[in-house]
Amino acid sequence: MALKTVPNQANVDEFIAGVVDEQQREDCKTLLKIMHDLTGETPGMWGTTIVGFGDFHYRYASGREGDWFLTGFSPRKQNLSIYIMEDIASLSDITSRLGKHKHGKGCLYVKRLLDIDSEVLKELITVSIHRTKERYKDVNP
Repeated sequence: MALKTVPNQANVDEFIAGVVDEQQREDCKTLLKIMHDLTGETPGMWGTTIVGFGDFHYRYASGREGDWFLTGFSPRKQNLSIYIMEDIASLSDITSRLGKHKHGKGCLYVKRLLDIDSEVLKELITVSIHRTKERYKDVNP
């Protein structure tokens, strides 16, 4: 089964400009800066709704493999999805200091960035990037 969310040439700035909610649009601009600063990577569109930074190739013991981004985000109707490439439950020492959020296995959900501590978010993203690069030695520079 082929992965549907792949990098493409869609324009990130146009995508962000099209975010209807003004606060969410501003939060996206802030996330662009934070993630660019932390990764040193240019943002790119993955699929139609995800902004990703960097990429790496993964291969699971099952044989499944593919390419994914180091970190990213997506403005969703209910909240911002912030992609962390770690099991977020294993980072509770950090997320306990984050502020108002929900999470899945590798995704934070926040209503708006004002609800969380941006320095703690930066720490969380940095740890995730470091661990991902360690786990997948063939991370693209």
